[in-house]
Amino acid sequence: MNVEYTGRQYEITPAIRKQIEHGLSKIRKLLGDNFDTHVILSVEKHRHQAEITITIRNHPIVGAAEAPEMLSAVAQALDHIDRQAVKYKARWRTRKRAARKKWAAVNGHDGQSAQRVIAIGKDEKTAVPVVVHAFPAIVKMAEAHVVKSQDSVSHTPMTLEEAIKECEFRDREVFVFRDNEGKVKVLHRTKSGKMELIEAP
Repeated sequence: MNVEYTGRQYEITPAIRKQIEHGLSKIRKLLGDNFDTHVILSVEKHRHQAEITITIRNHPIVGAAEAPEMLSAVAQALDHIDRQAVKYKARWRTRKRAARKKWAAVNGHDGQSAQRVIAIGKDEKTAVPVVVHAFPAIVKMAEAHVVKSQDSVSHTPMTLEEAIKECEFRDREVFVFRDNEGKVKVLHRTKSGKMELIEAP
């Protein structure tokens, strides 16, 4: 792991170096040693800015922060890097697992392949038994796409019957509402088509 320091109108002290190296040691446990780090520390009108960039497998992870003191700016930047590194590692594991499943499905190691024996030949005497493997379609992994919905929430209190009618009218699988006592409740349509009521504690 290479660490390159750049100070812009700021002299990098041994205490700052020690703090950065300590923070990077935690990230090293997560990502290994195969990444380069570039640290830029600058001061502008009493504002201390820290920008830390980690490059792993040509993928940059950047943590930037600004604070009245350099120690706290560096701590915040390292915290940003740490959270992004955890997300990167989770995505990398997901892609690796998906690739393994794909390989297993193609090579017949998934345990879910179906087999059937057919006979090939002109007649029964010359027929040769052949095993045919049928594999399930490979499901592509996709990252979650979150969209805020105002249409699935009721802003006025309502009874359970009113909530069910409203859920049906809005054609929603999930509907959040409050009852007349102010308790939060969730209506959820199961795969079988039944409405399930979830009461928040």
